[in-house]
Formats: sequence, C-alpha cells, structure tokens
Amino acid sequence: MAAINRLACYSDPADQYSHRVRLVMAEKGVEAEIIDVDPSNCPSALAEVNPYSSLPTLVDRDLALYESMVILEYLEERYPHPPLLPAYPVARANTRLLVHRIGRDWCSLVDRILDARTAEPARAQARKELRESLAGVSPVFGEKPFFLSDELSLVDCCLLPILWRLPKLGVELPRAARPLLDYMDRCFAREAFQASLSHVERDMR
Repeated sequence: MAAINRLACYSDPADQYSHRVRLVMAEKGVEAEIIDVDPSNCPSALAEVNPYSSLPTLVDRDLALYESMVILEYLEERYPHPPLLPAYPVARANTRLLVHRIGRDWCSLVDRILDARTAEPARAQARKELRESLAGVSPVFGEKPFFLSDELSLVDCCLLPILWRLPKLGVELPRAARPLLDYMDRCFAREAFQASLSHVERDMR
C-alpha cells in the first residue's frame, strides 16, 4: 500500500457519492487532500489502495476505505464534532434508515438518469419519478430546519448532492414544492456546502 502521510480523498468531481464525502468533511472542518480522479482513467496510486479502483476512496495513513457510507460512518466516529448522527440508538437507527431510503428511492434514480447506457424512455421515466417523489415529500421540509431534524445530519449530506444536481438531471421542481426549494436555498448557502463543491459541480448551476 502506498504511504500517504495525511488524510486524502480520491474523488470524482462530478459524482454524488464523492460529493457527500466532501460535504461531511467540510461540515466537520476536516482537512484532507482532495485528489480529483477521472473514473475512466484511474491512477495507479488508487489501485494500490483500493482493489476496485472505485470512487470515493478515503485514505487515512494505513487505512483505505472505499464505500461512501462506510467512509461517512468512519468520519463521524473519527471526527465526532459537530455530530451528524443523533446521540441515542433509536434516533441513530432512524437516521440510518432514512439514509438507506434516500439511496434506494432517489440515488438509484439519479444513477439511472446519468448512466449513458440507460435508454431515453427509461431516463425520462426516472426523471418523472424523481420529480414526483421529491415534490410529494416537500411539505416535510417545512416542519424543521433540516430533513426531519433540527440539526444537519448525514441524511442531509446524502440528499443535498442530489438536489444540487437537479438542473443537470433535467428535473425541475414545481412551485408547490416551496418548502423543499426553501430548504435547498438555505443549505446551499451554507459555507461548508459551498466549500464542498468541486469545479465541475459549481458549473452545474
């Protein structure tokens, strides 16, 4: 394994899963070397630490982690302040369940839309499903400052990269989704969120 003396993150600057890791690090004030990688041309250094050469990959001295949720859980334990998971087991379990649902219900649609192998009719259907699903839960975002929480959590860190990409995905939310649109405006204005953006992501809006 290649020796890396500081925390480093191999990151796809266009990818939602890499973005969520960069966002968590920014929220926690974690200093790391962000190594932008073209997923179609991965460097040999990445293959040395990750047998799958997948992104994102986090390297902390002799430790290499290469699944986004494993990385997020590690960062939460390694850098506990500010906390992005609740203190109590039941609340933590519910937060993890919400993250799972975001992955299953929304991340999967984003992946389908962005996959060049997806036929256009299937891509259009995925756009429709994503738009309707997000609009349908919009009232929830009017109840608390963050997604079902008074504090920003890992749920938000997994959701916000999707919402930032809506223009790129060809998804426009209706005016009736005002609570969700207001949530997006608040969260996108956060200093940490702006710091998490890659040069590619900045051009998405």
